[in-house]
Parts: sequence; structure tokens; C-alpha cells
Amino acid sequence: RLQAFERLLNIMDDLREKCPWDKKQTLESLRHLTIEETYELADAIIDNDLEALKGEIGDLLLHMVFYCKIGQEKEAFDITDALNGICDKLVYRHPHIYGDVEATTEEEVKANWEKLKLKEGKKSVLEGVPKSLPALVKAARIQEKVKGIGFEWENRKDVWAKVQEEMDELAEEVESGASEDKVEEEF
Repeated sequence: RLQAFERLLNIMDDLREKCPWDKKQTLESLRHLTIEETYELADAIIDNDLEALKGEIGDLLLHMVFYCKIGQEKEAFDITDALNGICDKLVYRHPHIYGDVEATTEEEVKANWEKLKLKEGKKSVLEGVPKSLPALVKAARIQEKVKGIGFEWENRKDVWAKVQEEMDELAEEVESGASEDKVEEEF
């Protein structure tokens, strides 16, 4: 496994040094190509075409290595930084595996994941939803995120009750003379 990955890293070094097209690429010029490759991966999954899936995973790995190479050239980060970052994040966000937290269901794992993200300084579970997602995909992702922290109801009456509860909490903060930050946080 590591040998194949090292081979890709070495090929990227060669391409970035010797290929006119690869030398010219920037983070911005690769962005739309990465999005296209991601959709091709999604198509392979939908079609249950494992051979195509293998190829698309390779294409996306190339893009990730390419971004890391550019990051290295900018002296911002390299592949080691990116890999250590994701490893650290996974260990931190899986305390039920690498720590002493109990989580026996998928729902408990998701809820804990979102709580940990908030502890990392995110002000909202919605901060992880990309701005550039297409509108319908973005709406579905937002619904998934808020469901993970208990915002899911069986009927409209329950939704309105939750809206009223949140409005009451906001009014309480405003009326108590809470700081602007506290009011904004409740909002």
C-alpha cells in the first residue's frame, strides 16, 4: 500500500517539474476539475460500477496529492500535514473507539461527532456545510446536520412548538440584558 502511494507522490513530483500543463496548474484551476471528478465518482457508485469506481478514486487521489504538492510549494502544508490532520481528527472524533466515551448506536455516534465539532470552535453544526453546494443538495445536508442534534419531528405541530421554544429562549436572553455575543449565540 505504501509503495503504491509513494509511487504516486514521485510521479506528481516529476509531473510538476517536467510537464507544461501540470506546472501551470493552481489550486483555483484544479477546483472545477476536482468537482467534475467527484461527480464521476458519484456516477460510478450509482451505477455500481466497481471498475469505474476504482478509476475515479485514483483520479481523486491524484487531485488530493496535487493540492498537497501546491501547498508544499507555497510552504503552507504538505501531504504529511494533511494525512496527520485527518488522522488526528478521526481519533479525536471517535472517542468511543480511542477513548472512554460510550456510543453504541449510529445516532449516538453522529450526535457526539457534532458536539465535538462545536467544541472545536465551530459556532454551529451548519458551519461544515459548503457554501458552494447546489441548493437542493445543500438543503438536504442541512437537514441531515440538524437531525443529528435533535431537530426532527413527526408533525408540524411539534415543529412550531420547537420554534416557539427557541423564540422564548432568545427573548429571555434579550430581556435579561445578556451580552450581544450571548444574544447572537442564542439567535
